[in-house]
Amino acid sequence: MFSLNQSVLVRGAAGEPLKNPFTGLSKLEVEFRRGDFSVVCAGGGTGKSLAALWLAVWSNVPTLYFSADSTAATQLSRATAMITGDNARDIKKKLVANDGSFVEYEASLAKRWWLRFNYQARPTPKEIEAHLECYREVFGIYPHLVIVDNITNVDGGGSSNAEEYTFGLEGLCDYFNEMARETRSHVMAMHHVVGEYSSGIKPIPLDGVKGKIGRVPSVVLTIHAEVDGMNGRTLHISPVKNREGFTDPSGETYASFEVNTSNLQISDLNDEF
Repeated sequence: MFSLNQSVLVRGAAGEPLKNPFTGLSKLEVEFRRGDFSVVCAGGGTGKSLAALWLAVWSNVPTLYFSADSTAATQLSRATAMITGDNARDIKKKLVANDGSFVEYEASLAKRWWLRFNYQARPTPKEIEAHLECYREVFGIYPHLVIVDNITNVDGGGSSNAEEYTFGLEGLCDYFNEMARETRSHVMAMHHVVGEYSSGIKPIPLDGVKGKIGRVPSVVLTIHAEVDGMNGRTLHISPVKNREGFTDPSGETYASFEVNTSNLQISDLNDEF
């Protein structure tokens, strides 16, 4: 046990916020703190993986990304576009051409040398732990940011009914929360929403999160989107749970971000709601 003064010494890096590329979220008092566990929820194809990758690239901290939901070709072309500003489709063409044209990006990608990916489609908790220990063995530290994309791809054992499914998700949340505490990483998991909000075009409240797993995470964000038909997309990110700042469980308060769908640059919009 520790006194209050002793707790200052044992805190370690816990509580330190990562560099946040989402200024609008910072204005809503949302920070991604080391030692905390967060969940980001949206309908399929809305943009939650893009937002997670943007954080991984531009927070520029030691990161381990479990990309169970996207292939190496997809993540590599997206990350390269985010870093260089080049068109993501053109980048992917160079990547798959195998004619040496992709080599022009090697120097830019090398600057993110401590951003590492695992592409297993169904990683188990044991495999996730093994890769965390490998990361520490290689770099001498645990990653400051761990992204699990997404939590339902983690093989935590089968479930035969809705009750077992919910219990399994809560168990995984407890597991990732403990991982964050033990490694002093910020652990962020992507997750889905219930059918009513799966279109991704309207604000998603806390009770729209699939499996009702809002109990454990320190932060729960939901994302809905607008598409303008002119090669643009707007992501609206709502803090529906936030233990250390502003929260609105209805999802009706959000920060807005413009996504250029060509080069995948994400920028804050001036109008916050």
